[in-house]
Amino acid sequence: MVIDVFVMDTKAKDFLFGLLNTPSPTGFESAGQKLWKNYVSRFSDSVETDAYGSAWARLDGQTPPLKIMLEAHADEIGYMVQNITDDGFIFVTRIGGSDRTIARGKRVRILGDKGPVFGIFGNTAIHLRDSQNEKVPEIHELFVDIGAVSKIEVEGRGVRVGHPLVYCDGAEDLVSDKLVGRAIDNRIGGFILAQVVERLSASPPNATVLAVNAVHEEIGGSGAKMISYRLEPDLAIVLDVTHATDSPGIDRNKHGTVKLGGGPTVTHGTANHPKVVARLIEIAAALDIPLQHETSGRATGTDTDLIFPTKSGIPSALISTPLRYMHSTVEMVDLTDVDRCVALLVHFIRSFENVEQLKTLLLT
Repeated sequence: MVIDVFVMDTKAKDFLFGLLNTPSPTGFESAGQKLWKNYVSRFSDSVETDAYGSAWARLDGQTPPLKIMLEAHADEIGYMVQNITDDGFIFVTRIGGSDRTIARGKRVRILGDKGPVFGIFGNTAIHLRDSQNEKVPEIHELFVDIGAVSKIEVEGRGVRVGHPLVYCDGAEDLVSDKLVGRAIDNRIGGFILAQVVERLSASPPNATVLAVNAVHEEIGGSGAKMISYRLEPDLAIVLDVTHATDSPGIDRNKHGTVKLGGGPTVTHGTANHPKVVARLIEIAAALDIPLQHETSGRATGTDTDLIFPTKSGIPSALISTPLRYMHSTVEMVDLTDVDRCVALLVHFIRSFENVEQLKTLLLT
């Protein structure tokens, strides 16, 4: 079968770069969600938001009883103002799994009451540090310098304890098919959601599609838990990123073998329903889409873990996009893997005609 491969046109790429460059740390996702909702509203039957900010686009199918949920998470890691000293330095705590080893010397954007305030993580010159006994600073030892001379000045610029901050690094093309930047984990999932719905809208499938961009994944997945309980889908596919292990220094016997550009991954075990995974593998083979395989012995570490046990259980599977250098400012993704995810999901959804067909798949 010849697949209808998604092509990154200018409009789609502008949307992707907009998503990646819009700060949306966990608990403060509204700016990114607004951008995502505006884009998907053009080809969805409805777009809604719950109390905590998870957003979903609905595309009504020809067989309303069958509901398939596609879910990704909208939030990114970051930091939060923890303390402001009398002489105007800002100490922080983490939002999610921010990597303290890369912080010093990085530019940051504080999302203050009066708009963004720019600063830097202080980096004492190498000449003045004890290089013999040097250790990576703990989170509480990192400080941000916004050029202020007092706490009063900091507060006067609209910054207080509790304000979030993210790195300033934005998205860039490294080469034609590879993109680098912060927050690709997991804005790329939200981008894939939007492209799938846009493609399906040209000729609505039998199933009703619920494309969910959920909040709070980086701190435990409460957004996915809330929205799954609310929407009660018959089937769920979760989109996230996974570690590409093809760069130097990674033990593949410990972390598995996943190659950037080698195709999306499917995960086996725990939350992943084996029949749903088998269906994905079957469709990928028919479309000549390369798939990579991962294991989950205890938990996937993604929103899938929160979705599948909802109420009486939601048959679920995890599809992941390989990513190098996760939770850094130079996360790297291969856009051919993104194309493949879009094509796979479009054809997977179109393969279902009704609820009975799904029940037969799960029970045989």
